[in-house]
Amino acid sequence: MIKLNIKPLSVNDAWKGRRFKTDKYKKYEQDVLFLLPKIKMPNPPYVVNIQFSFSSLASDVDNPTKPFLDILQKKYGINDKHIVKLILEKVHVKKGDECILFSIEEKK
Repeated sequence: MIKLNIKPLSVNDAWKGRRFKTDKYKKYEQDVLFLLPKIKMPNPPYVVNIQFSFSSLASDVDNPTKPFLDILQKKYGINDKHIVKLILEKVHVKKGDECILFSIEEKK
């Protein structure tokens, strides 16, 4: 493992000025909130496992991560400061089969 002695930069510190949700993001948020099932939340700290299935090989695994985590927070009332492990996976699928698989587990 390679160690870099530098404090990680928060996305909040990476941008100047206010950011506003696009209409596309607002629709996505509404759709995801509707699709998310009611689940019994484990106790923090959390391990979150997310698999994004893309039809484009050019898609970045990290781009949809923050919006999806924010939506999970809104739906389940969790705080992402309690996520101690985040596992991301990118899977290539044919067009029309795009999806998101996820789990939220208690760190043991």
